[in-house]
Amino acid sequence: MEPNTLLDSVLDEAGVSHAGLAAHVNEAGRARGMKLRYEHTAVARWLKGQRPRGQVPDLICEVLGERLHRALTLDDIGLGTPGSPRGPATSLSGFVERATALWRSDEQQRPHVVEAPAVTGTPAVIPVWEWENPPEDSDVSRRGLTRVSMTDIETLRAARAHYEQMYRKAGGVATRTRVVGFLNSEAAPLLRGAYADDTGRQLHRATGGLVAIAGICAYDSNAHGLAQRYFHQALRLAKASGDRGLGAYVIALLVNQCLFMKEYRQAVAFAESALRATGSQITPALAADLYAMQAKAYARLGDGAGALSCIRRAETAADRIRPGQEPDETGYVQPGLVNVQVAEALLSLGDLGGAREHATAAVGTPAHDRGRVHRLAMLTHIELRQGDADRAGATAVEMTERARGMESQRLRDRLRAVREHLAASGSAATAEAAELIDGALRVPL
Repeated sequence: MEPNTLLDSVLDEAGVSHAGLAAHVNEAGRARGMKLRYEHTAVARWLKGQRPRGQVPDLICEVLGERLHRALTLDDIGLGTPGSPRGPATSLSGFVERATALWRSDEQQRPHVVEAPAVTGTPAVIPVWEWENPPEDSDVSRRGLTRVSMTDIETLRAARAHYEQMYRKAGGVATRTRVVGFLNSEAAPLLRGAYADDTGRQLHRATGGLVAIAGICAYDSNAHGLAQRYFHQALRLAKASGDRGLGAYVIALLVNQCLFMKEYRQAVAFAESALRATGSQITPALAADLYAMQAKAYARLGDGAGALSCIRRAETAADRIRPGQEPDETGYVQPGLVNVQVAEALLSLGDLGGAREHATAAVGTPAHDRGRVHRLAMLTHIELRQGDADRAGATAVEMTERARGMESQRLRDRLRAVREHLAASGSAATAEAAELIDGALRVPL
């Protein structure tokens, strides 16, 4: 059950409260001979994704349509018949309205959107399947009031790079409100503007990159259902752009989330989908990351042969990475990233020596502060597993200092995990590091 952001958006536009909508629906029902006793709690359930029974969806259209002085359809309020067929053009147009409604609800911090859980099973798989399979968008041109120019698209590209750097330095908690605000104020009007097919494809690609950053920030804020919806949106925008590489990048983000949610088989399948659909067009950096994450998933599943095979493929792809020949999105695949991914896979397989070798190589390679924190955390864990408490304490101290000032739930979770491992070691050598972590965690986000 997904939040109904379209109904939320229309309610906001009409200036009707939850209690007000319930009262108006009851009154409209009485005019039709129906005895309805809805309250604001019922509207809250509708916004969370529950579908009202019988004629109530039509009554909602009637009530809100009268308020807005225009006719509303069930699709306009997010209550269209589930599973009804939609043509490609209608699908993309409807997608834009649903996407922008989500951005608006997120900016307004609607609890039913921000706190929604991630979907699993078929609803989680369908967006990836639809990205990989026909039909394609034959024409993404649109008629609108404002003509979209290449200057507008360059602005979106620059914004994506800006917010990505902000995320790396300050974390997703601080960055998310800014990137979502930008999507609402700048990207949404452009998607509803006027553009030819070629310009439209570049517009959808640029917007997809921004939406992916919003998803990364939501993931980093522990809003996993919201992050997943942003990733699904970015995947749909990638399909409209015709850029398979962008879609594969978004799937890599979904694979990373699957690993966090312990959906290991799904992680393997999603990565395989990206590799298969992109084929020879995939860049070495993205291939290296997808294979490395597959290795982690296989290791978690206890499939050592599968993990080692993917490790070899990841390392081969990493050797082919050439700076300046990768798209902006894959800039996160910095030197050492594959090493830390491989270290985690080997750790799961029980190969502590191999894991430490790769983790040490990752830490010894330059990286932005955020990536370095994760690398140091992995090395600390491995050093503790090997009984090297003195070295682990020193590594944890450096990790904690690097993490200061970052507003990130993911990093806080990582610090807590390291703190638990330090405490479990029972060594005096780890006391200073544990105390530093305690102090860092006391700083509220």
